[in-house]
Amino acid sequence: MMSRIKLLFDVVEDMRSLAGSLQSLANAIAGDEPETMPTTEAAPQVAPAQAIPLEAVRAVLAGKSREGFTEEIRSLLLKYGAQKLSGVDPRCYADLLKDAEELTDAGK
Repeated sequence: MMSRIKLLFDVVEDMRSLAGSLQSLANAIAGDEPETMPTTEAAPQVAPAQAIPLEAVRAVLAGKSREGFTEEIRSLLLKYGAQKLSGVDPRCYADLLKDAEELTDAGK
């Protein structure tokens, strides 16, 4: 499940990059900018924080809980300053998912 979400975020980032390149090309054709295409290295990408939906986080945590990691999930929530998932700052969702992904039977 988590790899699908990461793949989706990668696709979204690629689409944003493509849109930026197309905008630069359109501006160059219209004469608004020089006809040089910005390179990835030259233009720092300032992408808005990728918003991970609460439902996606809930699905991953519920799956881990069903796998027997209920106590570990509770500990992770406390690590991010909340008793419940709804209390976790959405900016922490990516880190929370990464931590949850690391829960395996080997760690028990």
